[in-house]
Amino acid sequence: MSDAPEVKATSNDISPPSFHLPLPDRPDIITANIQELTELTPNPRHRFIFKALIKHLHQFINETSLTTDEWMAAIDFLMRTGQKCTPLRQETILLSDVLGVSALVDALNNPVAGGATENSILGPFYTEDAADVDFGESIASEGKGDHMYVEGRILTTDGQPIPNAIIETWETDNHGFYDTQYADRSHPHCRGRLRSDDDGKFGYRAVVPVAYPIPGDGPVGELLLLLGRYNMRPNHIHMMIEAPGFHKLVTAFYPDDCDYLRSDCVFGVKKSLVVNLKDVVDDEEAGKRGFPQGGSFKLLQYNIVLLTEDQSAIIRAGVGEHYTIMSDHERDKS
Repeated sequence: MSDAPEVKATSNDISPPSFHLPLPDRPDIITANIQELTELTPNPRHRFIFKALIKHLHQFINETSLTTDEWMAAIDFLMRTGQKCTPLRQETILLSDVLGVSALVDALNNPVAGGATENSILGPFYTEDAADVDFGESIASEGKGDHMYVEGRILTTDGQPIPNAIIETWETDNHGFYDTQYADRSHPHCRGRLRSDDDGKFGYRAVVPVAYPIPGDGPVGELLLLLGRYNMRPNHIHMMIEAPGFHKLVTAFYPDDCDYLRSDCVFGVKKSLVVNLKDVVDDEEAGKRGFPQGGSFKLLQYNIVLLTEDQSAIIRAGVGEHYTIMSDHERDKS
């Protein structure tokens, strides 16, 4: 016999409900029972979310007459999706992206007005270990792609500069890979962290992004094959901007000459974020921007406009009221 102390299974110390649930003899009683229990959820927002989730999930199961094998396949898919994640790879975010959920949640939570810059999806390749980059310096070493210079200003909606804003930026190399996709990654590459100057200006050297396929070696890749969907994203460069008192902006800029602009497999492109890259063929201009070999480069110029936290809250409240009115109207019609 082992000398280890006896351990017994214990409850979570929550008392059973004070009411009795009917033993189900019909499928709809199962749904009614779980909804009755969900009413006990202490937090009102949590209660609302889970009641809606259960309602629509059960409706989905009834509508599709889901089989046991299909449901077990879905559970296995979700399990493998989670197992594929690492600190540098976010398969679950990728799943959210390809189903359009990331784009929809972002759009609903980040409405803009007053000329503010629109958001785009974060994607699965953001990391927190980007190196600090001085004004005009490079986020990529030589040989990672064709030269590109990115410059602009961080502004308020009334055109005032926002100094010392933190700008995180990341992109693929010329092979269509992010640094996190290389097994021998030893340090961040094609990504950096910089700040706007006193006049709100920012500038840095980068490489021209290329279109690329999202990772196809995991469950999300299998899903796209099952659905008969391609896995290409248009070329783009990510930027995330934060400043005290301003609503955090996660966005990306998409060059206008890409064939995949209107068929982004994760639905991230917005019309206002499509940009033109200017061709600059001037050794002197290249030298001014720090390109060691001179010659030609692409120039991306874009002023980024941030909302204050107060402005963002007011706009979100207005959008929420609009959707409530629309929902009531649709219910009245039915």
